[in-house]
Amino acid sequence: MYAAYLERILAEKIARQAYRALRPSEGIDFCSNDYLGLARDRVFQQRIGAWIAAHQLSHGSTGSRLLSGAYPFLDEVEQYVARFHQAPAALIFSSGYMANLALMSAIPARGDLVLYDQFIHASLRDGLRMSFAHHRAFAHNDIQQVDELLKKRRERYPGQRIFVVVESVYSMDGDQPDLARLAAVCEQYEAALLVDEAHAVGVMGPRGEGLVTSLGLSEKCFARVVTFGKALGAHGAAILGSELLRQYCINTARPLIYSTALPPAALAAVYLAYQQIPDMHMQREHLQRLALCWQQQMKTREQFFSPIQVVRIPGNARVKACAQYLQAAGFDVRPILHPTVPRGEERLRIVLHSFNTESEVIALAQKLREWQEEPLHDEDDNR
Repeated sequence: MYAAYLERILAEKIARQAYRALRPSEGIDFCSNDYLGLARDRVFQQRIGAWIAAHQLSHGSTGSRLLSGAYPFLDEVEQYVARFHQAPAALIFSSGYMANLALMSAIPARGDLVLYDQFIHASLRDGLRMSFAHHRAFAHNDIQQVDELLKKRRERYPGQRIFVVVESVYSMDGDQPDLARLAAVCEQYEAALLVDEAHAVGVMGPRGEGLVTSLGLSEKCFARVVTFGKALGAHGAAILGSELLRQYCINTARPLIYSTALPPAALAAVYLAYQQIPDMHMQREHLQRLALCWQQQMKTREQFFSPIQVVRIPGNARVKACAQYLQAAGFDVRPILHPTVPRGEERLRIVLHSFNTESEVIALAQKLREWQEEPLHDEDDNR
């Protein structure tokens, strides 16, 4: 009976063209989050290895932070990360998912209200499900709606705690909210602003400090999340905020209390990446040129800088077919399927990297146009 249930669920996914399979990366990388190429930089990786050996760092932390997993180097890296992002304090977690889960499950409480952009990370929404707060989505990047919702709420419940949750660069769209305007609206209605900077760290700002810091909004945010597994080419994440927030999370955030701490060897990669990214100006400028090149090739109306570019191809079957066509041509491009995105919003998520070339971008765009110009074969009934 148990196996039959699993088989039925998987069969339903296959029927909806929503079945996923693990496959290794092959071809020219247009799918990974290694925006600055640090994870594949052999010289940088050798430097990390030498640094680990020189400092005799362990690959095991032996326990959670509240047991045996607290060690001086972890405190040192947290302080370094906090200073880099102009925050009073930082608290490191084993992954961005765990940091977001902790943030949303520990901070909003019963009776609070959370307003969140409909396109925020699934990890933030999963954290909300674990909290006892009321929550409501607002239309993507619609700050006018946020203003209206906050105004009505303040008139009805003047003393209620309200949190507004957004990303500085959206993972499935690559676009950005008007953070300065949003921060002003939150300040006007005394709402706490929480910003996930996962896809901004390393690539946004003069030193790769992310959008919040580069816009001078650090003090306007109640909390931020920065992750190390994308542009930094490492692993883990941190919640940034006040020292009071840090101590509160240490005492209440279950993903921290009940998870093994990151080991010193893993933190070495984080520490060295943070030292490296401020000087990677050429890589960030190259990313900007690639984004412009892609947008010109695809004749997109809205032009903005982001390493994440999107081509919408409605229907799971169609977007999978397109991805397979591009993969066969040597480009590692992955489809984003429903239910990860809303039905009809299925897409290719084209990720640009500092190691990609303009000729590769042009060749990918040409191959994509070839597929789009071919007669459609099988229509997807699950749009």
